[in-house]
Amino acid sequence: MPNGILIIDKPAGWTSMDVCAKIRGLLHEKRVGHGGTLDPMATGVLPVFVGRATRAVEFAENGRKEYLAGLRLGVTTDTQDVTGSVLETRPVTAGREDLEAALGKFRGDIEQIPPMYSAVKIQGKKLYELARRGKEVERKPRPVTIYELELLEAESGTDYRVRCRCSKGTYIRTLCHDVGQALGCGGALYELRRTMAAGFTLADAVTLEEVQEQGEALLRPLDSLFAGYPALTVRSPGQEKRVRCGSPITLPGTAEGTYRVYGREGEFLCLSRARDGELTSIKNFFGA
Repeated sequence: MPNGILIIDKPAGWTSMDVCAKIRGLLHEKRVGHGGTLDPMATGVLPVFVGRATRAVEFAENGRKEYLAGLRLGVTTDTQDVTGSVLETRPVTAGREDLEAALGKFRGDIEQIPPMYSAVKIQGKKLYELARRGKEVERKPRPVTIYELELLEAESGTDYRVRCRCSKGTYIRTLCHDVGQALGCGGALYELRRTMAAGFTLADAVTLEEVQEQGEALLRPLDSLFAGYPALTVRSPGQEKRVRCGSPITLPGTAEGTYRVYGREGEFLCLSRARDGELTSIKNFFGA
């Protein structure tokens, strides 16, 4: 059975779940999940987990992400991007320097109010389901972090390209909306491409057409998701048995931190944490 990670360059017009459904059919595997939703209009890096690798989806969702975004000033829409209905248009008097100053206010730890057209649930209802019925409900601001926010080229007097590196839960279209509000002219997202997620970049990505042609050959091993952590191989059959049973093992002198743990024959067993000379599993990934 196929197990591993596909880094898909998601095409525009597809939902993240559309991509998962396509891969289920191509690889004949029911267990398929993605590591972080992209809106249909967006393209770019979508980590897709296949087979036993779906156990690691939570680790992909929580990582930093990077985007190239198109910000259009002078327009406000109900979806905060150009796919929605226009609520208001205003003349744009702000120039590049004004936009640079406005972006400065959004770097670091900020709060965002989730858009109505989002999958956030309030009282068991997804916001977009309520929005489609013409309802708007109060949403509490959520903390997010903008690690980097860089103004790139201007495409016109109203259209700009922005690069953003941010935390989990950041809505780029909300960022565009909020920047437009700060400038007093309104703003909306007109294009979005994710260039990094879960440590993978566009250089790692493949198309659905390539998956159709090459299939399982494109699967990356699950431990590639954790490449940023040091590797540790268990030393004895007894240690490996304890690890496989979910029990901690004693490893005096091991530096505190998170490790990729491997069996004596090289099988990736688990992600573990070392503390006070003891190694404890965070999550197991070995086969039955």
